[in-house]
Amino acid sequence: MRRPALAFRRASLSAAILIPLTAQAQDEGVSPAVIKAYPISNFRIGSSETRFGALEFVGGLDLSSTNRDFGGLSAFRYLDKGGSFLGITDTGFWYAGTMERDEKGRPVGVGKFRLAPIPSEDGAPLEGKWNSDAEGMSVSGSTVTVSFERVHRIAEFDLDLENFASKPRFLPLPIPENELRSNRGIETIAYAPERGPLQGARVAVTEKSINKAGDMFAAVLEGPRKGIFYVKRIDGFDISDGDFLPNGDLLLLERRFSIASGVALRIRRIAADAIVPGATVDGPVILDADMRYQIDNMEALDVWKAEDGSTRVSLVSDDNHSIVQRNLYLEFRLAE
Repeated sequence: MRRPALAFRRASLSAAILIPLTAQAQDEGVSPAVIKAYPISNFRIGSSETRFGALEFVGGLDLSSTNRDFGGLSAFRYLDKGGSFLGITDTGFWYAGTMERDEKGRPVGVGKFRLAPIPSEDGAPLEGKWNSDAEGMSVSGSTVTVSFERVHRIAEFDLDLENFASKPRFLPLPIPENELRSNRGIETIAYAPERGPLQGARVAVTEKSINKAGDMFAAVLEGPRKGIFYVKRIDGFDISDGDFLPNGDLLLLERRFSIASGVALRIRRIAADAIVPGATVDGPVILDADMRYQIDNMEALDVWKAEDGSTRVSLVSDDNHSIVQRNLYLEFRLAE
């Protein structure tokens, strides 16, 4: 476990290193990587407490690798019940692997990890930070939907865990491009449950593209509630990811950084029935944490069902390829 002073130093220094380094692929193939995983047994530093708001801490990992393309993790989704996973980096890579667990189901390591460049329309790897800044990702069946900011776009890919060679199929932007801020575009893509009010539709939420009232643009991409809505912006927090609970409610991961207080996160729960065209949605905070907790630049959130039937929430941080930030994996059980 890292001491609070070191964690605070990492957050403070990160103010000067907020622009991620662009990592370019060594070649156009799949590259395996060995991941070192250091267990995080306590979410609150120096405390054995496990219950935090509506969530119960299961365990976590501090991840590192000598592979220079590892890092910048911006989205993460399990493909099964807490085993194999797929993600993207904001430097233009797919990543995939398997979460290793102990006899109690707690995360203890990462295996079979590999990286591969995200292909462009011509099959070549994406080049340049402006083109490769992948931020949101979600999976439904054999379709992977990815959002990019800076050069704003949403693309579908075929799920390909061997070659990662599927070319993008671009979707119409659900939000006017002139409303999308350069580095504050669509940060979240999530599939709603088929049986909920949104009937399996994809939902896109921006990081900090705001309307005249100062609230974030968001949109339902298809289905009976297709259209733009807004997320209430509160206390200077920006949205970094989101996913749906089984009942159709939307969890939004939010973050804030200041030199004075360091990094902070919170998770807000948005009622499914509130998401309709033209609405400005808000909801209760079910988790909040600051530098007293094991957090960093938290970028990814995934909701999934464990083998024991419980609903789990996983969070992943983006180290921005910086020596003063960390790649963290945190796992919680929804306590309801």
